[in-house]
Amino acid sequence: MQFAIKLKGQYVQIIVHFPTSVCLVGNCPGRNDFQWCFSQVKGAIDEDVAEADIISTVEFNYSGELLATGDKGGRVVIFQREQESKNRPHSRGEYNVYSTFQSHEPEFDYLKSLEIEEKINKIRWLPQQNAAHSLLSTNDKTIKLWKISERDKRAEGYNLKDEDGRLRDPFRITSLRVPVLMPMDLMVEASPRRIFANAHTYHINSISVNSDHETYLSADDLRINLWHLEITDRSFNIVDIKPANMEELTEVITAAECHPHQCNVFVYSSSKGTIRLCDMRAAALCDRQSKFFEEPEDPSSRSFFSEIISSISDVKFSHSGRYMMTRDYLSVKVWDLNMENRPVETYQVHEYLRSKLCSLYENDCIFDKFECCWNGSDSAIMTGSYNNFFRMFDRNTRRDITLEASRENSKPRAVLKPRKVSTGGKRKKDEISVDSLDFNKKILHTAWHPKENVIAVAATNNLYIFQDKIN
Repeated sequence: MQFAIKLKGQYVQIIVHFPTSVCLVGNCPGRNDFQWCFSQVKGAIDEDVAEADIISTVEFNYSGELLATGDKGGRVVIFQREQESKNRPHSRGEYNVYSTFQSHEPEFDYLKSLEIEEKINKIRWLPQQNAAHSLLSTNDKTIKLWKISERDKRAEGYNLKDEDGRLRDPFRITSLRVPVLMPMDLMVEASPRRIFANAHTYHINSISVNSDHETYLSADDLRINLWHLEITDRSFNIVDIKPANMEELTEVITAAECHPHQCNVFVYSSSKGTIRLCDMRAAALCDRQSKFFEEPEDPSSRSFFSEIISSISDVKFSHSGRYMMTRDYLSVKVWDLNMENRPVETYQVHEYLRSKLCSLYENDCIFDKFECCWNGSDSAIMTGSYNNFFRMFDRNTRRDITLEASRENSKPRAVLKPRKVSTGGKRKKDEISVDSLDFNKKILHTAWHPKENVIAVAATNNLYIFQDKIN
């Protein structure tokens, strides 16, 4: 479509391109019919799941060709996407295990008589600079920078040692050899390049790589530190909300993230449901925020659980940097960075649980920390729920859909059927009663491919991968 407007006596031609409209979450009139289908599932089928095998974080790298998971046993498993096969040129490659390594070990702080779990809290990829890949992984106390590299050649023909590695007698060497590189089976090595330790008194809940790709921030309950990737022995404390008297503590930091384009800007969320945007150019210690985002509470809906369910468990900038998304217990909110007084969009994730808050408080489920993620174009968002359900919201059409990660639907290219939860007495055939939901099956961690409609969903010890199927 193109048209012309008159501007200061001159005509200016404007050309506008309207992309083909695709509805991401179900059937939409006048739009391409978009469906999600099963692709893969990773993990054991055992009924008795070991605590160490439970997945605790999921993250695609910048290209989407690698997918990393961390678990409660301190292991990191990296999956690599296979190239499309010539036999099936239109089928996208599957993700297969590329590398597995032990990132963290259990430790014991003898000074505080405190056990430090090996559980991987977060993984963040760094942009690829050469043939190797790099990622940051963290447990409660220590952050590590890992280099993942490939080796398919080995040197042979050394002068001072035999092929089996034994040293040769120098006096018996009569001629010099030039070592040569010989091909070998591909080997993927993971090596720790940096260890960032002893900077957090409390449990680390977030790490985020800055847009300058030289620094990153790490956040615990009361402090946020800024690190340089090359320097391990010191960091800069940029936020400290610890009061002089701990009895006066009213909130804790729950998540933090760097702006995707402005390396001086970051946000952090709190257990009170507020978000603070800070500018590191304003002061060395960002104890005064540049912007303060908070939605006024409706006094009529206030209850004993209001403060607990308003606690923000995750905050994510959109890829464009214009918006940010927050997840509390019952909803996902999208904020415009230019409007602080209320979110521009609010999506109810599982509003039917509001009447169940008392029992959820008793079984501690009310404290579960659900994450959320954007798709590559910021037009859709995804987050998890209970009963292995996960929710997707299309920002353009305001439609939503509930899908289930289940081995029952694990046939290749099987289309996922939308699920619905019944709150009333009479339920339809395909609906599930809210009283039948399994709160032990929960999806806390999800990830969306940065360029394609491929999603990864962690359900206890299983990793499900789904992709689109446009009819």
